[in-house]
Amino acid sequence: MKIMMTATTYSWGLLATFTVCTTLQAQDWTRFRGPNGAGHSDATTIPVTWAEKDYNWKVALPGSGHSSPVLWGDKIFVTSSMGPGGGMILLCLDAKDGTQLWRRDLAFPPVTLHRFNSFASASAAVDKDRVYVSWTAPESYTVTALDHAGETVWERDLGPFKSQHGGGVSPMLYENMVIVPNEQLGPSSILALDTATGRTIWQTPRNNVLTAYSTPCVFQPAEGEPQLIFNSRAHGIYGVDPKTGTVLWEYEAAFDKRSVSSPVLASGVIIGSCGSGAGGNYVVAVKPPASPGQKPELAYEVRRSAPYVPTSVAVGDLLYLWSDGGIVTCIHAPTGEERWRERVGGDFFGSPICVGNRIYCISTTGEVVVLEAGDSFKVLGRNPLNELSHATPAVSNGRMYLRTEKHLISLGGRSS
Repeated sequence: MKIMMTATTYSWGLLATFTVCTTLQAQDWTRFRGPNGAGHSDATTIPVTWAEKDYNWKVALPGSGHSSPVLWGDKIFVTSSMGPGGGMILLCLDAKDGTQLWRRDLAFPPVTLHRFNSFASASAAVDKDRVYVSWTAPESYTVTALDHAGETVWERDLGPFKSQHGGGVSPMLYENMVIVPNEQLGPSSILALDTATGRTIWQTPRNNVLTAYSTPCVFQPAEGEPQLIFNSRAHGIYGVDPKTGTVLWEYEAAFDKRSVSSPVLASGVIIGSCGSGAGGNYVVAVKPPASPGQKPELAYEVRRSAPYVPTSVAVGDLLYLWSDGGIVTCIHAPTGEERWRERVGGDFFGSPICVGNRIYCISTTGEVVVLEAGDSFKVLGRNPLNELSHATPAVSNGRMYLRTEKHLISLGGRSS
């Protein structure tokens, strides 16, 4: 592992802020990777190993897709692709038994996709009133809000979308705003839309250097107001004022390739990664400014066995990098020191999540690998779903939801 060190000491206040961000109580799973995109759940009722007889239920989804489910209460929202002709299906299912409560077909023309992409790769976001979904076509980047009964509340066309591989970035929510990253090959920006009306609250222009697929998160510095954190090839890792869209700081030199994974807060540093199908992937850890007016600093880089698509997961002071090629690296997040690096096998596009002291990740062939979240390598379970999967698990109310290309599975909820 190549590590470039520029900072090894951190503000205790900043460190505490990151710790709070990853200490989560049981709650709804309202966006990609759950609360603040951290990929954490404190559920104690998810098994390590299981067989199909242990499922609460398994239901077939119309079409196919790679998005992850989101949940509010007893409602699951998940998208599927209508097929090569374009279009997307938004489903609302009952979390208790998988029964379909309603279905909405969202039509749009086909676009050339990367062979691993789908018209249903972006995950939805949900709050107590509405569910928010987005999709892209060459003529339009569309964001729409529906109420929990499936009725359209508003829809916005953000203009043309130009990309080599199609869309896939997921929206997120902050207070009364839908945050929409739109960094593409054409005119680019990041936007905040009003959750109730869809009107633009702010829009910040961005450079157009490779399409970014990174979903932002919220960072609370030790001093000052909360910030939105974005990753992209054009601007690296950067912080934004969520009230105005003003860019507060940038570490522009972070990436020389496409950014697909989402930012991760980890013991005083912000983690991002970049890569390509041809390789050259690497992870960057940036120390954000501790107070207004200061500049971000490079903490370290990880160049060996680095992930491109999967988003990493932090557990306390340890950071787990799960590579596309099935190599997992555990590092000490504040310093970048490697604790272990082991091959679990398989290929991965879904991201790992942490449930209690266990890490779960689904391979492309549908094997759920479970590791112990510790400073030594230990495989706790391998569980075949027997179907392709590019999705990330969701956990809500003590149950885990596993999405394959054409099915959704509910697991857990009983003492394990």
